[in-house]
Amino acid sequence: MAQPQISPYGSWKSPITADLIVAGTIALGGIALDGEDTYWIEGRPQEAGRNVIVRRTPDGKITDVTPSPFNVRSRAHEYGGGAFTIKNSTVYFSNFADQRLYQQTPDSEPQPLTPEAKCSYADAVIDSQRQRLLCVREDYTQEGREPVNTLVSINLDKGDDIQVIASGSDFYSSPRLSLDNSQLAWLSWNHPNMPWDSTQLWVAPIQADGTLGEAICVAGGVNESIFQPEWSPDGILYFISDRTGWWNLYCWQSGEIEPLLERTAEFGLPQWVFGMSTYGVEPSTSLRFHPANRLICTYTQEGDWHLGSLNLQTKQFEEIETPYTTISSVQVAEGRVAFIGGSATEPTAVVQMDLATREIEVLRQSTELEIDKGYLSTPQAIAFPTENGLTAYGIFYPPQNKDYQAPAGEKPPLIVKSHGGPTASTSSTFNLKIQYWTSRGFAFFDVNYGGSTGYGREYRQRLKERWGIVDVDDCANGAKYLAQQGLVDEERLAIAGGSAGGYTTLAALTFRDVFKAGASYYGVSDLEILARDTHKFESRYLDGLVGSYPERQDIYKERSPIHFTDQLSCPVIFFQGLEDKVVPPNQAEMMVNALKAKGLPVAYVTYEGEQHGFRRAETIKRTLEAELYFYSRIFGFELAEPVEPVAIENFS
Repeated sequence: MAQPQISPYGSWKSPITADLIVAGTIALGGIALDGEDTYWIEGRPQEAGRNVIVRRTPDGKITDVTPSPFNVRSRAHEYGGGAFTIKNSTVYFSNFADQRLYQQTPDSEPQPLTPEAKCSYADAVIDSQRQRLLCVREDYTQEGREPVNTLVSINLDKGDDIQVIASGSDFYSSPRLSLDNSQLAWLSWNHPNMPWDSTQLWVAPIQADGTLGEAICVAGGVNESIFQPEWSPDGILYFISDRTGWWNLYCWQSGEIEPLLERTAEFGLPQWVFGMSTYGVEPSTSLRFHPANRLICTYTQEGDWHLGSLNLQTKQFEEIETPYTTISSVQVAEGRVAFIGGSATEPTAVVQMDLATREIEVLRQSTELEIDKGYLSTPQAIAFPTENGLTAYGIFYPPQNKDYQAPAGEKPPLIVKSHGGPTASTSSTFNLKIQYWTSRGFAFFDVNYGGSTGYGREYRQRLKERWGIVDVDDCANGAKYLAQQGLVDEERLAIAGGSAGGYTTLAALTFRDVFKAGASYYGVSDLEILARDTHKFESRYLDGLVGSYPERQDIYKERSPIHFTDQLSCPVIFFQGLEDKVVPPNQAEMMVNALKAKGLPVAYVTYEGEQHGFRRAETIKRTLEAELYFYSRIFGFELAEPVEPVAIENFS
């Protein structure tokens, strides 16, 4: 075996290249089951980020359902999700370019269902008894006013026959039909709440003419978040609530709510997108309308996801062993469960499990790349002390490349990742973009700062009116903790993040003297502009994270990096999609201009055609290599491989 070459951290040559990542990986999501067929969505960077519905039949054959140029993606809430539904092999989906709903029968081209209009649709369910779709509609036709969200019915024979069936709330999600088509359940919430703060679960009878009868509020309200209502075959309504401080399972029948499983674990998720699913009640074709026997679910505890089975008669819970530490998009059919699973050593994949034998079959992996484990860093869960005697969490990846070792006494540079949301979380799932850095000699720390999901409502609410403080302290304290442990070089600490994580990045660089460089991906620099100039879904989000606006304008100014560039004294690179409506380009441009004027090294990389989050192969490749080039110049190491340079202002 060849001896490792001695070379400085950051300068190592790696087989995990940007070209390899964009050519060999796809995004997976949105699983749906129809008979014995399994459907899912693939996001393909090589096709300009196009989302494609894919079908897998029992004989193992995998085929694309939606042809090019159709891109299955809704813009409802800007983040979308819930972009397709299917029944008896007929697919209904939202097309990104025109936001119309399309209908596609087997072996046919998609046909438009809804008329051309300034509307987006999501989270559809098929009411076959009445030949209609029931879904969420976001209507942008009233110029100068925020979009109007409603639940609507869409006639499948005449798509321009669209009737509003529920209105009056600011937001709707999760319309769900009982199996006998007699009742509809759904969620709603109002400004300034986000769905993980306060939602209401409603149920209404469906009348003979298809309209809804009197709706009753089953659960939810102030300080209670409801997630994923689902009907069982016997007409019991299941849902997830965080009324105990943790998202746990409940059911509603005969006007009463019954807790099913109480644990200090999270069975739910923040509803950033439509169509999220963490459980399913197993149906029975042989026992139609008879009591359901079991519920298959996933939950997270101490950062890892688990799969379990709940006997609905005895209430006994059994853990189902899997090799996965992240599990999502759970869909249950008789005798099987399908989900997206991943782990530190296994890339995310669409998998299905036989519930009788517990045998797992991988249907599609996000990557088929075979990478020698000698180039892969093993993640380590870290709990570290932070402000006010509290504990925060993160996942640490040390540098790893079997071909190299650093000179004696050298410690690696560190990239701290501040995730988006900020109500989101990170996980230890195999991630080639992280391995891109660690295989070149960087250490990487993915922080689940206070406010992150997965640790209960109390942890999530640490960020209440404290955004720009708690998250920043946790990222800074995590970096300092690793440096104190002798794991990283305290003189080469960088922080990077996108969207809300971009704000945390800029705030940490401005208000804390810990980091020596940063990378902001479509990040927020001026909270006031974000409060005044963003989309409806998040237009009041900052009320809970910062304070009411404009009443607390003083706080918005105090926490906006753009007003304190005099405190910023390190280089920053900015990446921005020019069609971003969530965080418009002016947020980055103001910061870039301020840094230029101050004489600090700064780089600004923009992309035509990209929105909030980068999806195109060429964008992903350019961004990875530009960030690497930037760090190489700032931290002073030579790159082993040539990459396209990026212009750095005020750098000599």
